[in-house]
Amino acid sequence: MDILSLFVIVPILTVLALIFAKNLKQARIVSLIGMAIQFAMAINLIFAYIKERAVNTDIMVFTKDVLWFGTFNIHYSIGVDAISVVMIALTAIVVLAGVFISWQIDDLPKEFFVSLITLSAGVFGFFISTDLFTMFVFYEIAVIPMYLLIGIWGSGPKENSAMKLTLMLMGASALLSVGIFGIYFNSNADGGPLTFNIFEIAQVHIPVAAQNIFFPLVFIGFAVIGALFPFHTWSPSGHASAPTAVSMLHAGVLMKLGGYGVFRIAMYLLPLGALSWTNFFLILSAIGVIYGAFGAIMQKDLKYVNAYASVSHLSLVLFALLMLNKTAWTGAIIQSLSHGLLTALFFALIGMVYGRTHTREIAKLGGIMKILPFIGAVYVITGLAYLGLPGFSGFVAEMNIFVGAFEHPDMFHRIITIVVISSIVVTSVYILRMVGKIMMGPLADETYKDLPKATWFEKVGLVLLMIPVLFIGTMPLGLSEMIKASIQPFLERLL
Repeated sequence: MDILSLFVIVPILTVLALIFAKNLKQARIVSLIGMAIQFAMAINLIFAYIKERAVNTDIMVFTKDVLWFGTFNIHYSIGVDAISVVMIALTAIVVLAGVFISWQIDDLPKEFFVSLITLSAGVFGFFISTDLFTMFVFYEIAVIPMYLLIGIWGSGPKENSAMKLTLMLMGASALLSVGIFGIYFNSNADGGPLTFNIFEIAQVHIPVAAQNIFFPLVFIGFAVIGALFPFHTWSPSGHASAPTAVSMLHAGVLMKLGGYGVFRIAMYLLPLGALSWTNFFLILSAIGVIYGAFGAIMQKDLKYVNAYASVSHLSLVLFALLMLNKTAWTGAIIQSLSHGLLTALFFALIGMVYGRTHTREIAKLGGIMKILPFIGAVYVITGLAYLGLPGFSGFVAEMNIFVGAFEHPDMFHRIITIVVISSIVVTSVYILRMVGKIMMGPLADETYKDLPKATWFEKVGLVLLMIPVLFIGTMPLGLSEMIKASIQPFLERLL
């Protein structure tokens, strides 16, 4: 069995084992074992990739290609580069942390973990795929369980939120499927058979007219799940209604499929279309960064604050990708990784606070640090990392993005970069406001004095997410060099 296919097989085996679980305890143990194995596999993949890359200069390593459906030349084709590896590692960390954070769930626990792990199987499959059709299939597997996870285990107007999310993402999938088939039917422009293989298509000169038609379809199809303005409206309501672990996986991992798909497919396969449409989508992404930041500062509910903050920070990923240079692209990948960890941390912490106080309203919270010192300390650290304090992953990502953006000599790019940089100030305001009011302020309610302390499984989940945030922030060079090496072949298509 190849090293990459196991990332799909292990979640499937875990789901099959969960079917035979008889109670909450067994469901917990099976989920924990399965996702712990997945986490260990992700760590092993990092070291295996570094070792393989030392002797292998191919764009992708650990490749495998098996004919799946010969009539349309569809293959189970897989492989990874540094970008895929870090996204797989992010997914493994967030899913394992999500299992710990969901340790006490008692409403249909077996079904909850089945849905959660099925979603993760789709995400892993998406990140390892190098065949467009196979990638699209895994994308759908990742998206569909969200309806159940929010509609059944969510809170508030959960049915409406789940339906809104599903309709928006399915609409985007329709556009994406048209774009993918458009690429497929133009994949033999230089002669030869039609193909879905990404790297075979990259050798074909797709007509400029076709690129200009299909690039916006593919870009929007992926960017909707990455919270592209004005198609972001599903995100805040979806986050607010989702249970904690689902919010973590949704914002921390699932939304990263958008930026990854834009980079891997839209930019790489349709480079001339990208050059034609860049300025239009650059304006939309810049609006998303500012809109999300101001939207967050206006919210009174902690989950909505984090949801709008996610819109802002993920729009920053799209903004960086549209800058079309190595420094900004490196920042986009690190920002995807950093945001995944930090937003998962925030949603986990918000869930812990809500589970004890039964409120997410900022006005009704205060003095939490005095009562819950561990949760309070992690909340403060996460907030500082989120606003880009040096020594944390957010600073590394934003420095690369803004330096890369300023590499453009023209006035349009400089002005729009300055506008986007102003979001840092707004981010600082809403983060410091939350930290100051909720953690450092006076005790809002005397009943909070008896709040239970953080449990061992909550601490393990938070530490799992916090370690890579500190590691990236203090030792970013190795990660940056790995990513830059993988970016180069893609960048050459645009130059």
